[in-house]
Amino acid sequence: MTRLLSLSFVLALTVAACSSAYYGAMEKVGFHKRDILVSRVEKAKDSQQEAQQQFKSALERFESVVTLAETDLAKAYKKLNAEYEDAEEAAEEVSERIDEVEDVAEALFKEWRQEISLYQNPNLKASSEQKLQETEARYQQMMQSMREAEASMKPVLLTFRDNVLFLKHNLNAQAIGALRGEFTSLKANIESLIAQMNRSIESSNRFIAEIKE
Repeated sequence: MTRLLSLSFVLALTVAACSSAYYGAMEKVGFHKRDILVSRVEKAKDSQQEAQQQFKSALERFESVVTLAETDLAKAYKKLNAEYEDAEEAAEEVSERIDEVEDVAEALFKEWRQEISLYQNPNLKASSEQKLQETEARYQQMMQSMREAEASMKPVLLTFRDNVLFLKHNLNAQAIGALRGEFTSLKANIESLIAQMNRSIESSNRFIAEIKE
């Protein structure tokens, strides 16, 4: 257990060092942490929009499956499973993008706090501290919305996987009957997920607009 913790700590330090080196290299060519943060928020927003479309596509495929004749079940399973796998990949990308936003934001705020300590003019220092607090507060609101959208994907994926596996193990008319009962619940969950993602996207748009001011 101790060794695993040590390896995790070393890995974390390595990742942090790589991030610092990357941000340093980008600053040398004119791209500062604030610019990288805006870019990553935009990419996270785009990944959520793509995930929305994939979940919608998966739901449409699921709906088509529950209306198919028994002779189409094997083919339908393959298509439905492909949609599930695409949705899972889309969800993973959303998580990765959010992690990247968090990484550069932490680096930006850490640097900002360090630079505030260098001020000699108390008025300028107070103004910078207030701006930092406001920016951090807006960022935390956006990140909370992003994480809530991320969390809402997992139960949908688990439900979807259960139904895909059930169809795989029961390629018969009875299975379709059971899946019809699941469709309404899955549809409601996906609609809730999409609504949560829309809130996250709106929060990202506000943050981008405010940080560019």
